[in-house]
Amino acid sequence: MQSSTTLSETTSSGPATLPRVLLVDDSQVMLTWTVSVLMPDCSVVGAVTSGKAAIEAARHLEPDVIVLDISMPGMSGLEIAGHLRRAGSKAALVFLTIHEEPEFIQAAMGVGAFGYVIKRKVTVDLIEAVRAAQARRQFVSSTR
Repeated sequence: MQSSTTLSETTSSGPATLPRVLLVDDSQVMLTWTVSVLMPDCSVVGAVTSGKAAIEAARHLEPDVIVLDISMPGMSGLEIAGHLRRAGSKAALVFLTIHEEPEFIQAAMGVGAFGYVIKRKVTVDLIEAVRAAQARRQFVSSTR
């Protein structure tokens, strides 16, 4: 059984202009690191470790942006994105992944993502990608 975690202690109550972000990754270490990268530029409203928890959290928290991993057990990030869209989520999607191959980038954009960030560039690219997604502009990490 996959666990899910909400990092309520990381929620920021900053100005309304900060993007409200939900994080989805099966690694608790990655979630914690991603929170530290995003704060204080974003309001991290939740962090979950499974697809089912992501769909539920998106419905209840109504984030502006959802940052999600592609490779997750049980339900991939691409599958989660499809479920979110069918459920009516209006959140902008940003994938945060290890996959640098063009076919993964195309697949992410094909499910409506605005951003694609490679994990090795998280500290350089993630905040910019979240801001772009909130403005409904595309951002893709360079694979070089």
